[in-house]
Formats: sequence, structure tokens, C-alpha cells
Amino acid sequence: MPRSLLTILGVLMLIGAGVGLPIGLAVLGLIRFGDDILFFVLAEILIGSGLLVVTMRDIIRCGLAMIVCFGALAGIYVMAGAPLVAAAQVLVYIGAISVLVLFAIMLTQTKAAPSRLVFQTQSVGAAVAAIILALIIALTVGATDWHAVGQRVHTATDQLARVLFADYVLPFEIVSVLLLAAVVGGIFLAKREEGGPL
Repeated sequence: MPRSLLTILGVLMLIGAGVGLPIGLAVLGLIRFGDDILFFVLAEILIGSGLLVVTMRDIIRCGLAMIVCFGALAGIYVMAGAPLVAAAQVLVYIGAISVLVLFAIMLTQTKAAPSRLVFQTQSVGAAVAAIILALIIALTVGATDWHAVGQRVHTATDQLARVLFADYVLPFEIVSVLLLAAVVGGIFLAKREEGGPL
């Protein structure tokens, strides 16, 4: 069987498992239909694309996986009742940061990293830190009284926007100028001649 066909079949199997698992859990009564299934699917997309960001060799594909990761996180923010945070996630992280990273990658010369850089020499320390973090999260989830959690709080987006663009308009504009300076600096550094003056 050709390798590309095996890759397509593997991706389809992962998608089927990702969609089938929450539906199966809902049928068994472990989670509810509706929001729980959507949250489960978004969390799977978030974790899967996050793993792709740190494991793929092609850095452009890593950047695209990062955009998918940010999009799934924005969907979770919408489900949590924070549409303004989700909009900021889409505008700032997907619309600015990810595109800036992709442009910086495309403007530089090397796009494929050697395979030894996929798992750095700090992998043992990173694995220990990940295990410790997983234990802390498990202890926190186990110690939380989930019955005390109330209803979702929906942010009054219009009032927050008035405060942001009336009372805090100067810091907002300063951040936009800072981002513009970062873009210009990135293009300048990527376009300068090899061995030339700064």
C-alpha cells in the first residue's frame, strides 16, 4: 500500500476515534449530549494539534497546527461564556501572532529542522515536568467540589468594549504600535543581506 494512502487512512481513523469517543461516552451516559460533546471534541483538537506543534519536523506545518490549536481554544472560550476573550484569541493569536510567526518562518532560509531537534536534549526534564504537572492537575480536579460550580457567567461584551476603547484607548494603541514595530523589525532582520551591516 502506498505511504500516502496509509497516512490518509491513519488520519481518518484518528478523526473517527476523536468523534466517536465523545458520542460513545454520551450514549453510555458518562457525558451529556450537546455542550459536553462539543467541549470534548474541541479539547481533542486542542491536544492533538498541540502535540503536532511540538513533534512535526516541518516548521511551517507546525505553525499551521498552532493556528488550529488556537482556534480550538477560542471555541472553548466561547463555550465558557467569554466571547470577547474568544474574539481576542482569534484576532490577536490567530490573526496576528500566528501569521507573524508563519511570515517569519517563510522569510528565513531553513524550513525543515533536522530530526535530532524534534526531541531536544531536555526531553527527560520535560517528561518529568509533564508528569509533575499532570499529578498537580489530577489532584486539583479531584479536590474540587464540582457541585459548588454555578451557572456560566456571560460577559457583557458591549460594556467591556466601551471601557476598553474609552478608558484604556491609550494602552490599546501602544500595544498596536508595539506589534507593528515587531512586524517591521522581523521583516528587516529577515530581508537583510547575509553578512551585511545591520
